[in-house]
Amino acid sequence: MIPSAMTSCASTLAIAALTAATLAITPASAQTMAEIAGYQGPDRMERLIAGARKEGVLSVYGSSVSEDMKPISDAFKAKYGIDFQYWRASSENLVQRTVVETRAGRCLVDGFATVAAELEALHREKLLQAVKTPLTAGLMPQALRPHGEWVASRLNIFSAAYNANLVKKDEVPKSYEDLKHPRWKGRLAVEADDGDWFGTLVSKMGGDQGIALFRDIVRTNGMQVRKGHTLLSNLVVAGEIPLALTTYSYKPEQQKREGAPIEPLYLAPVVALGYGPAVARCAPHPHAAVLFNEFMLGEGQEIFAKRNMAVTNPKIPSMPPGLEITLIDPADMLDNRSKWDELWASTVTKPR
Repeated sequence: MIPSAMTSCASTLAIAALTAATLAITPASAQTMAEIAGYQGPDRMERLIAGARKEGVLSVYGSSVSEDMKPISDAFKAKYGIDFQYWRASSENLVQRTVVETRAGRCLVDGFATVAAELEALHREKLLQAVKTPLTAGLMPQALRPHGEWVASRLNIFSAAYNANLVKKDEVPKSYEDLKHPRWKGRLAVEADDGDWFGTLVSKMGGDQGIALFRDIVRTNGMQVRKGHTLLSNLVVAGEIPLALTTYSYKPEQQKREGAPIEPLYLAPVVALGYGPAVARCAPHPHAAVLFNEFMLGEGQEIFAKRNMAVTNPKIPSMPPGLEITLIDPADMLDNRSKWDELWASTVTKPR
């Protein structure tokens, strides 16, 4: 009995020692995504950087055109030495691809960079991971969501934009009412999928009153419809469109700075759409995903501001002075999307 007991005791000690050793050397990558995203210790950034460098790559799905994401990806790669893989699509297609991949049991994306309604849609699909970061304390309150699964790092401000060679100074409209003038016949354009802008704008105008105004504008002067906000701005520069109503303001601001014949125009009420990063709940490279989120809310805001984009850190000058902005409510837009899309189509893009 004694040898057997001794053997049993020795085995127990060996197992305990092995367990202790295993726990001691458990790699950071064995942590769950929730643990990585929620860690608040003083070595938080050191852990994220070390883990991300070990993972070696970051996969991001985004809706920004490559020329606007490249300064971010270049800076991220230069700082951390991590490969940055970027797949760009419309925000709607981004959500669709992510949902299809997840339902097929595949998780290929680490993080997202897109607009508010689609980020909120990913939240409702339970595809995002909340991240605890001290950087949110320095952002405007409107940038945050109660669930904490995404944060707006910048605002896509909707602005009109006109070709300075085709629109005379005394023609420049001072309000949407001015667009009812027959001089604008065949000279106006919008982006095809801006029902969220339209819904927020006409609600601010009083609902039926705003809808009636746009019906008058379209009935009198017509409306060209193009797909893509950057394309719309480029067509203004090219002279194909004299006045576009729904560009993202940073693009005409960039083009004007580069000498193009384009002028941004802010007609009240001015509407803006949140844009920001989010982390995929099943990210294959979780440290890199959280590090990317951190970068977008920190140094990324400086990069955006230098590119004429309005950021949500009020300490970084980026907003046009004196501009009063109404933010699109992403939850409301999701809940009422069919209503606003139908009104947008029947009033503006495919009038009845």
